Amino acid sequence: MRLVCISDTHGLHDGLVLPEGDILVHAGDVCNHGSLVEAVRFLGWFESVGDYQHRVLIAGNHDRVFEDDALIRGLIPENIHYLNDSGVTVDGLHFWGSPVTPFFCNWAFNRHEDEIGRHWAMIPDDVDVLVTHGPAQGILDRILEEEEVGCPQLLRVVERIQPQLHLFGHIHEGYGTEIHGPTRFVNASICTADYEPMNLPVVIDL
Repeated sequence: MRLVCISDTHGLHDGLVLPEGDILVHAGDVCNHGSLVEAVRFLGWFESVGDYQHRVLIAGNHDRVFEDDALIRGLIPENIHYLNDSGVTVDGLHFWGSPVTPFFCNWAFNRHEDEIGRHWAMIPDDVDVLVTHGPAQGILDRILEEEEVGCPQLLRVVERIQPQLHLFGHIHEGYGTEIHGPTRFVNASICTADYEPMNLPVVIDL
């Protein structure tokens, strides 16, 4: 099963050249300002780009309009699996997705330390592909100031459940891939720290 992984397109998706694959996965920040217009424009692109059998999507901290879950679910095309602290099984692969990130400047889906753990507690033990907007602490989460800003509580959960793949974005400077034990970690941020869509989609075969 070939996954094409992207994240943090910030409204700059039109120019992307996507490789062929079976499942297209976006790990959030489809918008820049979080408006309904941006969301509708992105969804129209995401439902039709390429020849993918399945499309999996979560929101991110820039996607303010996605916090209105009823509104967004009414707009999601039928061929997109939209995950918000929820899961789906696609061709035998169990996906779980969450848009939540640690609190910073009161962006969308931000949670304080005393409440973020309840979101991670919802992640099932048998997940194959975990898609979160933000990284776990210490893994592809280092910002330009050399600070590691990933979530320590998420790290503990990922180390316990050991999915085949943990896909995320959020920290543009962390773009890349690492392997720790049985888990491949992918920061698929398309935009750089300067919000230029310069990074390539990441292809993963599972």
